[in-house]
Amino acid sequence: MASPKRLPYSSAGAGGGARRGSGALPPVVVLVFLFVLAPSIFFVVRSGGHVHVASDPRGADGNQETDWQEQLATNNLKSLLSKEVIDAIATSQQETGTLNLDFFRDHPSPSWKTDDLVDHKMNTNLVVDDKAKAQNSSAEHVPLIYKSPKDGSVIVHADGHQVDTAAKIARRKLREIRREKRAMDLVRKDDEALVKLENAAIERSKAVDSAVLGKYSIWRKENENENSDSTVRLMRDQIIMARVYSVLAKSKNKHGLYQELQSRIKESHRAVGEATADADLHRSAPDRMRAMGQVLTKAREELYDCKVISQRLRAMLQSADEQVRSLKKQSTFLSQLAAKTIPNSIHCLSMRLTIDYYLLPVEKRKFPRSENLENPELYHYALFSDNVLAASVVVNSTIMNAKEPEKHVFHLVTDKLNFGAMNMWFLLNPPGKATIHVENVDEFKWLNSSYCPVLRQLESAAMKEFYFKADRPTTLSAGSSNLKYRNPKYLSMLNHLRFYLPEIYPKLDKILFLDDDIVVQKDLTGLWDVDLNGMVNGAVFTCGESFHRFDKYLNFSNPHIARNFDPNACGWAYGMNIFDLKQWKNKDITGIYHKWQTMNDDRVLWKLGTLPPGLMTFYKLTHPLDKSWHVLGLGYNPSIDRSEIDNAAVAHYNGNMKPWLELAMTKYRPYWTRYIKYDHPYIRGCNLSE
Repeated sequence: MASPKRLPYSSAGAGGGARRGSGALPPVVVLVFLFVLAPSIFFVVRSGGHVHVASDPRGADGNQETDWQEQLATNNLKSLLSKEVIDAIATSQQETGTLNLDFFRDHPSPSWKTDDLVDHKMNTNLVVDDKAKAQNSSAEHVPLIYKSPKDGSVIVHADGHQVDTAAKIARRKLREIRREKRAMDLVRKDDEALVKLENAAIERSKAVDSAVLGKYSIWRKENENENSDSTVRLMRDQIIMARVYSVLAKSKNKHGLYQELQSRIKESHRAVGEATADADLHRSAPDRMRAMGQVLTKAREELYDCKVISQRLRAMLQSADEQVRSLKKQSTFLSQLAAKTIPNSIHCLSMRLTIDYYLLPVEKRKFPRSENLENPELYHYALFSDNVLAASVVVNSTIMNAKEPEKHVFHLVTDKLNFGAMNMWFLLNPPGKATIHVENVDEFKWLNSSYCPVLRQLESAAMKEFYFKADRPTTLSAGSSNLKYRNPKYLSMLNHLRFYLPEIYPKLDKILFLDDDIVVQKDLTGLWDVDLNGMVNGAVFTCGESFHRFDKYLNFSNPHIARNFDPNACGWAYGMNIFDLKQWKNKDITGIYHKWQTMNDDRVLWKLGTLPPGLMTFYKLTHPLDKSWHVLGLGYNPSIDRSEIDNAAVAHYNGNMKPWLELAMTKYRPYWTRYIKYDHPYIRGCNLSE
């Protein structure tokens, strides 16, 4: 195959370029651009693609020569560039003015790299600052741009870079303003919601009993400064750290430091005492705090070991947790113990009344209007109690709120020990025109162990072992768990008489049962008009979503319980119950009670008490009363709404904090104490006070 014919270049470089094939093309293009295209572009741009006619006739020959050159350059440029590029160049000229060589020199493009220009700048040592560079960079694409063909909102440079127009920038600013406005609205709404929540919290806090929940509360007015106890907390923290360092000092035989730490601990304990706020601190507290700080600094320098201190603090935390659990058990034990005891003042009252009763002649020991005791047309109440003062409050509050006191009859039953005191009190303080009668439970001869399962169980060896001999606690904490169920009241027949109402009052049709820890605040005669719809018991139901239901009282693992009762059945409250004694007899309620009480001889169906057997005995035989008749929890719940108590017909102090005990909640006691005459000679003589 014949080799290609060489071009007649005399230069060696040319020949070498021919041997490289297409490698000689870039120099040719550069030469064409420099000597042909660049002048052509220059003249076309300068003339705008038009032939200028000179106004001076003397320069006609020179202008014709220039026009001929420009025309030739234009034709050459049109053959190389497309019409769109030429139009873009013309448009750029119209916007920025006539292009000339000075413009390109002042606004060089990065793609135009000429060695002469670089050498010139290096020789002249021109220093261009950052601001000038930024201006040159923003201006380098001005000559060659396209406008968006649709709305002109975007300018496109020849190299493809887009620049937003002033209109688009304005729209963007408007959108940003709208976004900021929406954000401000959302923040404002959040602030308003937060203020509402805080106000609601403040209102709820007003109902909290500070005497029960403790002195320190951030919502209390006297604690407006959130750091009012900062000194107390700091001193307690110092004591904790001093105890840690004292152990470390002793282990490392630093006896001097150990003694100093022990001394400071005692001083800080004396200064803090029982204080819960800075205002309660002893005046020496600041000095003690500074002295302790100095000792702790010294101990830190000599004994600090992060790992050892963390281990010691962890051990102290575990020890404190065990102490808290022990104290809780002791607290439970003591509260149960206090709940089942009678204060000395009430015991004194009972003894004095008993002595004076038996000094009375027999003819003066009788109550008037005894003919009303069996009249079914009157309003009859059953009250079983061994507490003289509590019984007097129930009777007085009922009579003082009754519309027709003369139609009310009170049947009181007490034990042999308090029989004389109960009679003497109501002989001295008769309930107005109402009728009252006091009986002794020990005189109910029909109530014996052959008839009553509770009495029979009490005589059993197992029950005596449970109550009086076995597993007697040797410490406070050990006896807290079973003390509640070892309370003698669960074995007292006064507590179980509620299941024998038809036997005690055989000629009555309806009777209202009242506990002795209640206060009556409204007339109760409306309860006799309530239609029980064939039920035996009318009571206020107490169940919520998951509490006071049958599974909380009964052992549903026992098949007898599981077969006969619904674990989700709603519980109800003793304390104020209206009983239909006719229906009671028809349905043999006492027999049902005896059946279940006998089956619970070994206490596997329920723990001791009267509510579990009551729930079983009156299962599906209890009519729900409106909750306004009976409000519960004044003996254990500190957060009952005050309006709920005020609107209730009966307020019930069920729980351990009975109103006659010192551990009663102070904000609930006035509902009870208002019905006691503290100026009475017997009450004054026994030091009973509000």
